[in-house]
Amino acid sequence: MYSQRVVRAARIPIRNSLPARSVQWLPHRRKLHLAPPFLLDDYIPRYHLLSAIDASKKRSAAYAHLRNCNLCPRLCGVNRYDKTGTCLIGAETVKVNVIAPHFGEEPCIQGHHGSGSVFFSGCNLRCVFCQNYDIAHKRNGQDLTPEELGEWYIKLQNVGNVHNINLITPEHVVPQVVLSILHARELGLNVPIIYNTSAFDSLASIELLDGLVDIYLPDFKVWKGTTSKRLLKADNYAETAMESVKAMHAQVGDLCFTPDGIAKKGLLVRHLVMPGYESEGQEIMKWIAGNVSKDVFVNIMEQYHPDAHVGKPKRPRRSAVAEPGGDAGPQETVRYEEINRHITQEEISTVRRAAEKAGLWRFCDSPKHDGFNI
Repeated sequence: MYSQRVVRAARIPIRNSLPARSVQWLPHRRKLHLAPPFLLDDYIPRYHLLSAIDASKKRSAAYAHLRNCNLCPRLCGVNRYDKTGTCLIGAETVKVNVIAPHFGEEPCIQGHHGSGSVFFSGCNLRCVFCQNYDIAHKRNGQDLTPEELGEWYIKLQNVGNVHNINLITPEHVVPQVVLSILHARELGLNVPIIYNTSAFDSLASIELLDGLVDIYLPDFKVWKGTTSKRLLKADNYAETAMESVKAMHAQVGDLCFTPDGIAKKGLLVRHLVMPGYESEGQEIMKWIAGNVSKDVFVNIMEQYHPDAHVGKPKRPRRSAVAEPGGDAGPQETVRYEEINRHITQEEISTVRRAAEKAGLWRFCDSPKHDGFNI
């Protein structure tokens, strides 16, 4: 981390050897612990820089995508005004589970007042270990139009005094999100927009969001195709995530902060370490450093716990039933038994060491000094 020393005059008078009215000031050095390339004096949200013409084009493109939905790699191609695709969400409303100031994010995101989090129901992935299963898979919540959603952003800003609007799992409702941001802009929204995603986004989706999102927060989950098919129920996840993360970084660059330590613009990549899959985490860290930037801010997360379908009793297959007098052999008693445990400290450390070896250095750690961790 960058550090700089600033010489300031310390008010320590030396009186013994000087005339009564003469005072000498001794220099005092203080560490600021700031990273100058990533420090902003002030910040204007990107959506305020859009012209009226560009905003109108965004609206038109959003409606067009809803009539032929291709905003995630599933490429359903359905007219969401008539029927739904994989995400099971239509065109005119979104389903939202929770809207509230949230204090479970990175310190630079939640700050002192919380992150204005909007938890969307539904998802374009089917992660068997989903840590937000009740929200993403069960589609609980209230239906809101884009205009109503934008009004909630204003409530979070004016009443909750949040630092940002944090759109969580929005990949399948990007057109409605675009319309809601543009509506909130007209109502006086003035805080950064965070796009909190699984990284399973199409390039068309990222292009539509260009100029509206200030912070991209992708969670790069797994590396191998066999793993994504088994645990995410998605083909080509890693290839898609690589494309989308590079496109996100091209738009907003590395994560930057204002002097209060709150992130305002840039890319923050998460990786949830999975039990037994630390080698895939190592590959993800190498790829980020070699193909995006060594200055990417990374959060190597350790809060995995068995959830959703993991650990549930496994139904025996007919082919696995032993014939009379025979032996069916050893069988898994629970589903996804290989990840039916918490991770170890060694697994976390393995991914961290790989990240550092690759040249990454900006991590979401508790600061070891009295300054801001930026």
